Amino acid sequence: MVDLAAATRTVRSNGLSFPVVDVGSGPAVLLLHGFPDDRHLWRYQIPALADAGFRVLAPDLRGFGDAPRPTDPAEYGIPIVIRDVLGILDALGVARVQLVAHDWGAAVGWRLAAEHPDRVERYAAVSVGAPGGPTTIEQREKSWYIAFFRQPGVAEEQLQQKNWQLFREWARNPVDVDRYIANLSRPGALTAALNWYRASGAPPAPGTVKPPPPVVCPVLGIWSNGDAYLTEAPMRTSGERIRGSFQYERISGASHWLMLDKPADLNRLLLLFLKR
Repeated sequence: MVDLAAATRTVRSNGLSFPVVDVGSGPAVLLLHGFPDDRHLWRYQIPALADAGFRVLAPDLRGFGDAPRPTDPAEYGIPIVIRDVLGILDALGVARVQLVAHDWGAAVGWRLAAEHPDRVERYAAVSVGAPGGPTTIEQREKSWYIAFFRQPGVAEEQLQQKNWQLFREWARNPVDVDRYIANLSRPGALTAALNWYRASGAPPAPGTVKPPPPVVCPVLGIWSNGDAYLTEAPMRTSGERIRGSFQYERISGASHWLMLDKPADLNRLLLLFLKR
């Protein structure tokens, strides 16, 4: 295993300082986590990728882990996070990456790949399909928590009650639940993480919304049948909403956190895709 603490460096980007795992040599692979994770989400993928001849970069995104926690919810919009990510790559002298991303990181990844095709060679999206996918009753039911997470103060109070009982129930007790609670218990950390949901729910300024261009790079979409939050259809049909080639893979017997539940299966798929 890679000692993530020893492999972590501090990188300045977009006026802030971010912890970034930087290990290995070769073509760069960028790993982006989601809620409520940090760079440790990828602890089983980082050594596999580095051993396969890649330079692996895994930052804590703003609001998570040891990254800065701005207090304004508007500071958590995806365009701002993309500037963070591009600034990290620029600071490290990385012009182009192969991208792997999960959950909120995958939402960032889809837009990053679409708007900056010169920076993304290929993209492995984990759990979250391309924007504009089908919205079914089942998906609406699975997404119930989003409206709750967007309630300032209310969500923070209720998630922490009775030793984080509601949070534990929402997370379905993944292997990292105690790590999540320890991280989110730090001052301002829970609000910062929830601000990702609040920023996405804010109405855009008039005249500022335009659909992103289609993704043109090759894409691998991976979904797990135990995902409690996302249905299969948005990922399975992602190839209909991009211009690049699309490969869909389904991992059975894994939760939303398939990189922790089935690391060998995910690593095999990633290496086959990234080494093409």
